[in-house]
Amino acid sequence: MNDRRKKILFRTIAGLALGFAILTVLVLLFPLSFIDRGVSHRIQHYDYPIIDQFMGFVSWFGNSPQSFLSVIITALVFFIFKYKKEGWYILATGFSGVVMTLVKLAVNRPRPTADLVRIVQKVRFQSFPSGHTVFYVAFFGFLILLMYQLKSIPKYIRTPVAIFSGFLVFMVPFSRVYLGAHWFTDVVAGFMLGLLCLLVLSYQYLKTPGKV
Repeated sequence: MNDRRKKILFRTIAGLALGFAILTVLVLLFPLSFIDRGVSHRIQHYDYPIIDQFMGFVSWFGNSPQSFLSVIITALVFFIFKYKKEGWYILATGFSGVVMTLVKLAVNRPRPTADLVRIVQKVRFQSFPSGHTVFYVAFFGFLILLMYQLKSIPKYIRTPVAIFSGFLVFMVPFSRVYLGAHWFTDVVAGFMLGLLCLLVLSYQYLKTPGKV
């Protein structure tokens, strides 16, 4: 990576970190904004059973224990096929969950309640940021990078994995709001935090030559 690209990367990381910090402060000051309620009502306007099932499917991979197993099983597959470096980095995506948990505990924002939105999927723990969104951006986003980088993997495998991963990354913010599990600002913050984790991890992966 040349110096120009490094500067762009570091400025992007700094911008995301600043944006995340500002959003966190705003949520602390205004835990229930009209923007959050407005977006939830708009996304939940079309409440059909088939959409409930579809959105539930999108979020399924981020539930427990699926998220943990997804990381472990995917890493094992890379290890089995001698992609040791990639396997270790896949495991490292799990640390995004540690970062997300610490922020959740610090902000301690309550989940949306049934008197404000339609609760399709009941969840526990704090609301800010969206853990599903953090995980999807970090884990599935890194899978997309690997599918682009590893030309030795057959294209008929790389292409579907990249497309499906991209689909999940794009859809999960809508899914979490639609299911009544999060506010709009939760998923925006989750996307920012997940992208921060992904950029740092990707930078380390790309600058490390060879295999581990």
